[in-house]
Amino acid sequence: MKKLKEKKDFPWILYISRRFAKVDSTGRYAINSFFAAAGIAFGVTALIVIISVMNGFQMGYIDSIMEISSFHIRIENPSEDFAFDKMDISKSKDIRSFVEMYEAQTLMVGKGSRQHPALLRGVPTNILELDSGFADELVMVSGSFDLSEPNTCVLGSSLARKLSLRVGDSVNLLAISGSSDTDLFSSNRNLTIVGTFTSGYSDINQTFAFVSLETGKNLLGENVLPLTCLKLKNQNQDSRIIAKIQNENPELNCESWRSYNRSFFGALKIEKNVLMFLAFLIFVVVAINIYNSMRRLVYERREEIAVLQALGAGKKETRLVFTIQGLLTGIKGAIPGLILGLLISFNMENVFIGFSWLMSKITYLFNLIINPQNAAYIASNSIFMYYAKIPARVVASEVILITLFGILASYFAALLASKNIMKSSISEVLRDE
Repeated sequence: MKKLKEKKDFPWILYISRRFAKVDSTGRYAINSFFAAAGIAFGVTALIVIISVMNGFQMGYIDSIMEISSFHIRIENPSEDFAFDKMDISKSKDIRSFVEMYEAQTLMVGKGSRQHPALLRGVPTNILELDSGFADELVMVSGSFDLSEPNTCVLGSSLARKLSLRVGDSVNLLAISGSSDTDLFSSNRNLTIVGTFTSGYSDINQTFAFVSLETGKNLLGENVLPLTCLKLKNQNQDSRIIAKIQNENPELNCESWRSYNRSFFGALKIEKNVLMFLAFLIFVVVAINIYNSMRRLVYERREEIAVLQALGAGKKETRLVFTIQGLLTGIKGAIPGLILGLLISFNMENVFIGFSWLMSKITYLFNLIINPQNAAYIASNSIFMYYAKIPARVVASEVILITLFGILASYFAALLASKNIMKSSISEVLRDE
């Protein structure tokens, strides 16, 4: 023990753990340690890629919903004279943009008496200039977003297809919600289509129709009040901004994007949590493997453990020798898994294109051996090109959590496996041996 204490550069616990690792570097434990680290690396990589792809899909939906549909905060105007731009809050650095709009449900009739429900929304004619987020998420398929002419509209691409309409055609609003002075059933509400658009969310594409504020007011009646919709620089500040608005103007009714899309966002959250739970089961399997491996190692090292304790080492310090090995196994697996997962997530397109090329070559060689006549007709599978377009968004906090979980799974497995050290006594081990 005196020699161990002379190791000034290395604590004796770390020194012993390193010596055990060297002795086991070519033995059975080395193989178990390698597969345990490989399992953690695979789990970390798989989980980072899965969560990044899911974030890409979900955030694509969320961005489209909040930028085009719900906005971050919706304020019901108390009167026609209400002007948000004259309030102090409108000059806040937290607010990115705000627009007025009218909104109502309607039933549209297209060619061949095709009918489909739609959400009619009256917006400023220069909304693309006022709201950059709206302009980024809304992609024109045909025509243009030009609502300067009265009685013109822009339809979602799916809605236009279901109504068999194109740019230049006329669509009739058979029924529309509005005030008491609005005729709910009329065959004279015709709008000319000037463009069709698409977004990252299919429900918007098949239900939304945009008109100008003036056209919307004429269609809905004089007593219908517009909404003021805000975009924030940080969407998570919605509660604070709403509280500030209502403190200054208690008569205003504000609604956050969280409550407006509660059911949809709740479903997305549940879906993500279930997927993360299933993926975390990978670490559970690896942890069980590490646990069994460490229990065997502790049993095989019982003589050395007894010697260390006889020389003055405490049971807790001796136990730490083995838990360090488990921790190092977790680090050896989690760090490469982290690097590989980030490389795949940030290069999703190149990965699938390369995989497509590799699979086509393997298929070509296989057919060259089995059926040479068909080998010349082997081409790359187009499905991989679709996968290459999968969006991936990496969230730093989630990546850190996954990596730490991979490391800690190995550490706690080793910690549980080494608890038998606390039960054994020096005299029992030396007597048996």
